[in-house]
Amino acid sequence: MGHLARRALSAALLGLALSAPAGAKAPNIVFILADDLDAVAAAQMSQVKSLITDQGTSFRHHYVSLSLCCPSRATTLRGQFSHNTGIFKNDLPDGGFGGFYQKGEEASTVATWLRDGGYRTALFGKYLNGYPEGGPSNRYVPPGWTEWMSPAAGTPYKGFNYTMNHNGTLVDYGKADADYLTDVISQAATDFIRHSVDQFPDKPFFVYLAPYAPHAPATPAPRHENAFKDIKVPQGPSFNEADVSDKPNWVRSLPLLTSAEIKDMDKLYRKRRQSLLAVDEMVQSVVNTLQAKGELNNTYIFFASDNGYHQGQHRLDSGKMTAFEEDLLIPLSVRGPGVPARRTVDHITANVDYASTFAEIGGVSTPSFVDGRSLVPFLKGQTPPSWRAALLLENKDGALPPLRSADGPLEPSDPFELSIGPAGGGQGIDGFTGLRINDGTTYVEYTTGEHEYYNNGTDAAQLRNSYIFTSPQTKARLANWVAALKNASGAALRQAELAAP
Repeated sequence: MGHLARRALSAALLGLALSAPAGAKAPNIVFILADDLDAVAAAQMSQVKSLITDQGTSFRHHYVSLSLCCPSRATTLRGQFSHNTGIFKNDLPDGGFGGFYQKGEEASTVATWLRDGGYRTALFGKYLNGYPEGGPSNRYVPPGWTEWMSPAAGTPYKGFNYTMNHNGTLVDYGKADADYLTDVISQAATDFIRHSVDQFPDKPFFVYLAPYAPHAPATPAPRHENAFKDIKVPQGPSFNEADVSDKPNWVRSLPLLTSAEIKDMDKLYRKRRQSLLAVDEMVQSVVNTLQAKGELNNTYIFFASDNGYHQGQHRLDSGKMTAFEEDLLIPLSVRGPGVPARRTVDHITANVDYASTFAEIGGVSTPSFVDGRSLVPFLKGQTPPSWRAALLLENKDGALPPLRSADGPLEPSDPFELSIGPAGGGQGIDGFTGLRINDGTTYVEYTTGEHEYYNNGTDAAQLRNSYIFTSPQTKARLANWVAALKNASGAALRQAELAAP
């Protein structure tokens, strides 16, 4: 494959960016977003730990408000909760790339803000689920991106045999080792960094690097197929939970996992860990490239995931979409100029905060519709004078996407989706809203009228739903807090996060 096509920016650099002296180039931003990576598995990634976590700040209570790929990625791009993006699912009519495109939301994203502010912007890898279906063509490049490289056909979730839309040109990749998707986008990202520094030395860059790993089927690079020979899925206190009588009906209806299902779970867990080895190498390659080009000390590197992932907790087969901690908690580590090393932040932060953070680093303003908060004070080693006391959780009724195999470009179904849907004899997940609160509790109210309330400090495995033991006053306070948040937006939403009404 030849050199990446290049297009110069025409927008002027606006203002001064974070940590940039007068007349200096604004800081670069590299945002690495894994797919379905839970916080526990992320902690096993050696290069992420040594090159990002140990060199910067990690966020111990970092969450998604809706644990599903497309809603989370829409929130990342716009800094809005799902009730404000309108993206609740991976498919039309309530989500997917098609929904995002039809709503015109691509006209104002972190990519357009930063590009208008003088940044060279690039996306390599996964965009929004369903892309390019629902758009004008499979050559479509969304606004705001200087460089674009995202799969438009084939089987990208399998890591091979896919077609890449590279700046509007379709390029086919096959099954050779060199076609492995994580490696291809890693090379593209480092090429972009080198070209940006060499050809546009006065322009900062924003790289959104989005591997498909470790999303199922979690194909590892051929060189890693024999790794972790004897590894098995961890079996904590809630694994295949014996007594789920305190859980909502959609959980109570699930049978215990069978030995065959657990064996399949072990296989997927091993493949997930194997597929992350190439992501770890990608992190190392990015850091090495920045170092070689003299840009490492002027670059913020974020490592995160679009949602968490459960495997066996509460009888649940492998997947996401619930309000349990495994699905909501995601990794976030950041290194960069002025970021304290080996520091841990305990405040509740979320994917809704990325857009505001990138904007402040880049010295650009955010539209009034943005719901999130900037993490920049934490990256300076400071604690903001006020911060959210609770994060809104939300999911819509009928959250199960259409069942799919891994034989196309659209997101294949997780085992969990297969097991809880009609094909598996289940009823799906009931819609819910709720709160992850800074006192260590999780509160969930379902459209069925059922509730969950967990003290994660004393019951980290969420084995005991204490809602029925909770006082009427506390129940009313929690319900009123959800009511104040679930339809709010912008500054009013941030104000409502500060305390219960």
